[in-house]
Amino acid sequence: MKKCMLIALSVLLAGSALAQDFIQIKGSDTLINLVQRLSEVYMEQNPNTAIAVTGGGSGVGIAALIADRVQIANASRPMKAKEKTAARGNGVMPYEIVIGIDGLSVVVSADNGIESLSMAQVGQIFRGEVSNWKAVGGPDRSISLYGRQANSGTFVFFQEHVLGKKDYSPQMKRMNGNAQIVEGVIADRSGIGYVGIGYVYDDKGNVRDGLKVVPVSMAGGDAVSPLNAENVKSGKYPIARALYQYVNGKPKGAVKAFIQFELSPAGQKVVEGMSFYPVSGDYVEQNQKAGF
Repeated sequence: MKKCMLIALSVLLAGSALAQDFIQIKGSDTLINLVQRLSEVYMEQNPNTAIAVTGGGSGVGIAALIADRVQIANASRPMKAKEKTAARGNGVMPYEIVIGIDGLSVVVSADNGIESLSMAQVGQIFRGEVSNWKAVGGPDRSISLYGRQANSGTFVFFQEHVLGKKDYSPQMKRMNGNAQIVEGVIADRSGIGYVGIGYVYDDKGNVRDGLKVVPVSMAGGDAVSPLNAENVKSGKYPIARALYQYVNGKPKGAVKAFIQFELSPAGQKVVEGMSFYPVSGDYVEQNQKAGF
């Protein structure tokens, strides 16, 4: 009798698990906190959906999508042509959605006297061509570099858009995530790093104690800060980027419903609440063409 009850309970639990939609999401460290929060809010409203969100970097998430091991890949950079080719070769048809905008932020210690940097200067610093703050108007101190590892979409984006696709300085400390870069720079008065805008704030919405976000200028232009949303939305801030999700084919079912929530006013409010910026400009039209 007891054995029969245990079997019946096992069947009941198995049936319950099968009745629940499960979405596995993997990838960008920049997006992990944001998508975890979006998932929490969504699951509160949709208890029959379970969502697991893990990191590892944009490259790791995209590789998992190519291998058809996840439903959604988070990426802080666009998929590369060779990745799309590899996906199609494995029967996976990458489908792109933009869920938010990031003002990728150049950060230094709060006691660094530097007031602004040009894109050219930031590139020179991270390529190792400038190694003392004095050369760019700062204190007479050696520059200490903090960046990401090569599997990071932020590493790739910054290299392409700021370093002109040239190599980073071999002296750069390669950190596992945005939070580690922030902590490293706060503790190092000579430090400079780059992080997603959502990581520069504390839980009260203020820039972290000990951290300074450096305004950045294009050639001949005024230096602007990513802390001002309009600078990012208008394109005045030169290191703005989209935050992507990739799925296999046009989304449907639970995956489609979750993405619809992310792009809804309620979802975009969560994006803003996590200190990123809502989808705007051409990305709205791109998502609309994709059916969202």
